[in-house]
Amino acid sequence: MRILILGGTSEARQLCKALVAQHAYHIIFSLAGVTHSALPVPTEMRIGGFGGVNGLVAYLETHRIEAVIDATHPFAAQMSRHASDATLRCRIPLLRFTRPAWEAPPGARWHFVSDIEQVPHALGQIPRRVFLTTGRKDLAPFMTTPHCYLLRSIDPPCLPLPPRTIVILARGPFALDDEIAIMRQHDIGCLVTKNAGSDATAAKLEAARQLGLDVVMVNRPSLPPARECTTIEAAMIWVQGTRRNV
Repeated sequence: MRILILGGTSEARQLCKALVAQHAYHIIFSLAGVTHSALPVPTEMRIGGFGGVNGLVAYLETHRIEAVIDATHPFAAQMSRHASDATLRCRIPLLRFTRPAWEAPPGARWHFVSDIEQVPHALGQIPRRVFLTTGRKDLAPFMTTPHCYLLRSIDPPCLPLPPRTIVILARGPFALDDEIAIMRQHDIGCLVTKNAGSDATAAKLEAARQLGLDVVMVNRPSLPPARECTTIEAAMIWVQGTRRNV
């Protein structure tokens, strides 16, 4: 059975390794190439876009893909929409592997916004020191704001930075004590993040709660309906059932 995994998360790599260990599937692991220092997987890997829905349809047909698992980042909305459209056109089963969203614990000071463009409004006009953990590509809304930013990214930013920005390069998981230390070191007053739902980066939320900081949380984008699961075990069961029906 030939399976295309659309990766981009640590859970995608874990699922890939679990399926490869079964020795029953031909796995192709696809990455968009947004992160240059991608971690390896024990199977065939492709990097780069497909060229829209039509390009993905052509790839699925050319490579005789029999099932697709969308395990992209929760904010990779365009890829998820393309996967939904392409698998529907090819009549190929699609599973969306979704991390559970973060939920605000008691005492947390979370402020939810619908998209990244709404973050500056939530921050207000009084200058603040902001820990920005929304990625190196979503910087345009912050270019004319009065705040000082600490930007954390896996790879160096490739776009112009907002004024008064310090960049630190790091890859999770991050420990709670380290998150508290960095927020204190830089005198952070507010954390900005997307609701990625990853355990590897959740410590920053607890650090903000313990320090009494505001958190501006960007809600996930809406996606087309799809069969979803949230655990490796459930994904494996889906794959086994799909294999019997192919």
